[in-house]
Amino acid sequence: MRFLRCILLALVCFAILCRLHPHCATHAATVPANPPVTWSRQIAPIVYQNCTTCHHPGGSGPFSLLTYPEAYRRGPQMAEVTQSRFMPPWLPAPGYGDFLGTRRLSDAQVALIRSWVESGMPEGDASAAPAAPHYDATWQLGKPDLILTIEHPYTLTASGSDVFRNFVLPYPLAATHYIHAMEILPSAPQVVHHANVLIDRTASFRRSHPTDWQLGVPGMELELDAGNTFDPDSHFLFWKPDTPVLEEPEGMPWRLDAGNDLILNMHLKPSGKPETISAQIGLYFTADPPAKHPMLLQLEDDRDLDIPAGDRNFVVQDELKLPVDVDVFGIYPHAHYLGKELDGWAILPNGRKQWLIRIPNWDIDRQSVYRYRTPVFLPRGTVLHMHYLYDNSADNIHNPNSPPIRVCAGNRSVDEMAHLWLQVLPVNVPKGSPDPRLQLEQAWMEHRVEKNPGDLIALYNLASARAGLGHYAEAAADYRKILAGHPGDARTLNSLGAALENAGDAPGAEEAFKQAIASGADTCDPQFNLAQLELKNSKFAQAEEQFRDLLRQCKGDAETHNGLAIALEGEGDSAPAQAEFERALELDSSNFTALYHLGEMAIESGQPERAVDLLEKAIAQHPDDVDARERLAMGYAQSGRQDDALTQLRAAVRIKPGDANLHALLSQVLAGTGQLEQAIEEQNQALHLQPDDADGWNNLGVLEARTGNKTAAREDFQHALQLAPGHAQARANLARLAQP
Repeated sequence: MRFLRCILLALVCFAILCRLHPHCATHAATVPANPPVTWSRQIAPIVYQNCTTCHHPGGSGPFSLLTYPEAYRRGPQMAEVTQSRFMPPWLPAPGYGDFLGTRRLSDAQVALIRSWVESGMPEGDASAAPAAPHYDATWQLGKPDLILTIEHPYTLTASGSDVFRNFVLPYPLAATHYIHAMEILPSAPQVVHHANVLIDRTASFRRSHPTDWQLGVPGMELELDAGNTFDPDSHFLFWKPDTPVLEEPEGMPWRLDAGNDLILNMHLKPSGKPETISAQIGLYFTADPPAKHPMLLQLEDDRDLDIPAGDRNFVVQDELKLPVDVDVFGIYPHAHYLGKELDGWAILPNGRKQWLIRIPNWDIDRQSVYRYRTPVFLPRGTVLHMHYLYDNSADNIHNPNSPPIRVCAGNRSVDEMAHLWLQVLPVNVPKGSPDPRLQLEQAWMEHRVEKNPGDLIALYNLASARAGLGHYAEAAADYRKILAGHPGDARTLNSLGAALENAGDAPGAEEAFKQAIASGADTCDPQFNLAQLELKNSKFAQAEEQFRDLLRQCKGDAETHNGLAIALEGEGDSAPAQAEFERALELDSSNFTALYHLGEMAIESGQPERAVDLLEKAIAQHPDDVDARERLAMGYAQSGRQDDALTQLRAAVRIKPGDANLHALLSQVLAGTGQLEQAIEEQNQALHLQPDDADGWNNLGVLEARTGNKTAAREDFQHALQLAPGHAQARANLARLAQP
């Protein structure tokens, strides 16, 4: 190092002397010039890192750049497209968000490519070049755990406008699986610009296209029915040929259940010859369920998209205030061909502006999802902003209309959109608080309804979020607003009934369910809810009738058989009730309700080993269910496994420390194992929570007597008699204390 520094110092001094003494110019000529830029040393590393993910044999790029001869042939073109920033495809401006996988070349790299081309594109020492990357035509992560294939390929014509095609791929497995990685292998990647994968939890898209879903359905944007449970979209399943494998962050896999569909939405660009379009989706499973639950939020302003012909500066914007702290993992700006400048930022509670993304030159053909290198923290009270500028003039080279025409919002590629999606993860969630995603959903939908009171989808989602947060009266009011304009909507009537039931209005709930059934639409959900309401009100015969009708009219599932079993049990028909629970377990081997009730029946019939097996499986599904742990403790106690029984009861007490009955039961089991002091402590805790329990005071007296503390025992028995003068056991125990 000292030697090198001395040489550098000498060169610097020599340069200074030359400037001071012009007569030394002849000596300066002997200093070697900068070495030429070569493929091997400077250009190949740039190309392999930024270009060949698309430009390789079989890739989406129109030619390969893996070898020096291929790059030499395309050198002038490389210099031109990198100088103009057309390549590599990267829209975000530097300094407005720190993203993973940034493909924007530095000014120095662009200058190196230009210098290489201008100097004749020399190869240099071939042995000094880095090894070319390898691109396998099959799966990058090895063979997937599940491969889904488009059943009927689609023929893309040789020419014409872009095509957006939706292919439904049903999930064929009965078991739930968690997906940590996904890859798509198109049959003709060179014509696939990008693809989105959507999860259809209720197969609603397939039902809405009963005759053509197998052949692929045209369309750019889809609306899917999420069903009756709050299960928000959580992941950007956005695929481009230059990012072949989508791997989810640690602890954030996504889920597929029996009956789900994957919908592959493909953006196809004609290549000049007919192409047969098919694709496979490879899914990689993980045994670990998600530990983190993100959510996709959207800012949008489609309602104001009405762009006059010739308008080159048409602005739309939106904003949303965050009700909780979040980390932002990724962002996806979206417009069509008239988009010009797309900006997204946040104003923090302290007034500081936090840029999320800036795209000064939008190009729909180069759109992508952008994931942050480090999640961006935004505190509660932050306001998200979207500001989009559109150019509907003839000067916009992307304008699909010549001459320009008026353009409004719509799902066709020649229409327009103004969307900004963010993947957020709620953080700093206080213990015991409601699901923060429901709070985000409520804030989002309130904003949408405020902008457009006629947005019935937003109003329905707002009502559902309020119901999920326990605001049942507000939810019911929202559902009634929808019904004012759509009085026979079965789904809204069913949801209204559920909100009224939770609000304590059983007659109103019953009426809403019956109206939904009478509507003639799909009546399975309202009829199930009506049957459950009758169970709740101990109308077992009516509930049995409803559940049996459900099994005749609708597809029988485990919960319907469970409901019928509970109704039969309420009527005293234990044997047929057990048969229905067994049938539910056949349909769903991990069904908690069936496991719990069959375990309880096994305890009552003196089959502790079977009870333990069933209840252990039940707790594996719901570890925090106190009743299941209590029943399992009873099963262990019947089997002589007292230590295991104590373990379950202690776990139950930790989950629900304010339950007096649990403390009392734990006291009994401790007493049975001879741990009298601990038993007395637990019984005292039970009486602290429930001081008017005469039986509890009598039990405490028995424990005190067993330890020889007759004074305390006498006081306990007397206290029991004060609370219940006719308490026979306390009176007998008190008399027994007086005996020698």
